[in-house]
Amino acid sequence: MELEVFKEREQTTVRIDFKGKTVKELLQQLSINPEVILVVRNQEICTEDELLDEQDRIELLSVISGG
Repeated sequence: MELEVFKEREQTTVRIDFKGKTVKELLQQLSINPEVILVVRNQEICTEDELLDEQDRIELLSVISGG
């Protein structure tokens, strides 16, 4: 399936040929550490085990911590 993914850090939107089904598989395909990113699907934060659909709008947002 083809997914549209917005990468906040790079301020780019790309369309990728996604071979998997879950958020976790998407992050693995993109070589992204799940501990440094929030995945937003259709304007809602989602977990790694949630299934993705070709109609989904995915945003990868950087996690920022301070102290």
